[in-house]
Amino acid sequence: MIAFLSGKIKNKSNGYIILEVNNIGYKVFISQIFFADLDINQAVDLYTHQYIREDALDLYGLRSLDELEFFELLISISGIGPKSALGVLSIAGINDIKESIVAGDPTLLTKVSGIGRKIAERVVLELREKIRKTNFVEEKTGSISSSSGDEIDALLALGYSIIQARQALQAIDPKIKESGERIRQALRNLGR
Repeated sequence: MIAFLSGKIKNKSNGYIILEVNNIGYKVFISQIFFADLDINQAVDLYTHQYIREDALDLYGLRSLDELEFFELLISISGIGPKSALGVLSIAGINDIKESIVAGDPTLLTKVSGIGRKIAERVVLELREKIRKTNFVEEKTGSISSSSGDEIDALLALGYSIIQARQALQAIDPKIKESGERIRQALRNLGR
């Protein structure tokens, strides 16, 4: 099993990077949020999950052990594969996702392509106590609340990417609570 890779990014493509480690290139799938933070020739350390199927051997890269543990919790649930788990990690920060699950709210999870209401509710049902027991929910630092799903939806409807929407909402003063005002502030942050 490959558990960790440290190397230089040789190429970036839709949803994956080619990571050069000792003159060997590894194709590693990563979340869209992580993808947006990386540049070609950048040195990076990745915790990895090796996924073996009949027809493929895939590597999934995560930026921390906490993310890796959460990724592995997600794929332990029937109906959630590694691509869907990366999709979950692409919609919001890990703490926001965990808070949403602990609160019993599957709405954030339904924003992931391939995860319907039924599977999202199963994720909440199966992970709620596990997350609560292991103190996975950490103190929030500059993250958007799990109740901002409507705000993200509004920005997505205006043509912004999930990453742009998240970054614009994270830049808003946390004292602003009213959803309409948060959307106006986010649009200002996005230059509209």
